Amino acid sequence: MLNIGVLISGRGSNLQALIDASECGDIPAKISIVISNKSDAYGLERAKKHNIPAVFINPRDFSDKNSYERKIVETLKQYNVGLVCLAGYMKIVGEVILTEYKGKMINIHPSLLPKYPGLHAQKQALEDKAKVSGATVHFVDEGCDTGSIILQAEVPVLENDTEDSLSARILEQEHKIYPEAVRLFVEGKVKF
Repeated sequence: MLNIGVLISGRGSNLQALIDASECGDIPAKISIVISNKSDAYGLERAKKHNIPAVFINPRDFSDKNSYERKIVETLKQYNVGLVCLAGYMKIVGEVILTEYKGKMINIHPSLLPKYPGLHAQKQALEDKAKVSGATVHFVDEGCDTGSIILQAEVPVLENDTEDSLSARILEQEHKIYPEAVRLFVEGKVKF
């Protein structure tokens, strides 16, 4: 069975969607480790409630980004991770992690990439007066949200939408397509 490592920075709602899918057998894989760069990330508590090892690795404890990422890779390897899922991980992944997990690392983003990469995608969609937005699961590469697309889900942008209301509807779709994309990867139906 494939071991999955999940990198988080916040509340971990996409992590929860992956945990639920794994526990009910929708994903033929096991989440073996959750790593956060924030000590107060609620996702760490979510993992612990499901008896999943969860660790905080403080970037400030390291002299540079490469040293920090080497610690992440070392931790992932301790748990024999074959797929890394970024779930609200608010750091750009660097060369150290990419070298080790290129083609074995995926991310979820709240827009229909390539539109609105980076932060505040929902705000960008509203400012652009987009009629449709959505969510994208993609492979992670050297760019910011530029990797090959695995799955997307469209969400209409309503006239009275705020950043919060649009974000909430997109998040519902994220919780559906992220586990599905992981399943496709685990079953060998998508490759980098």
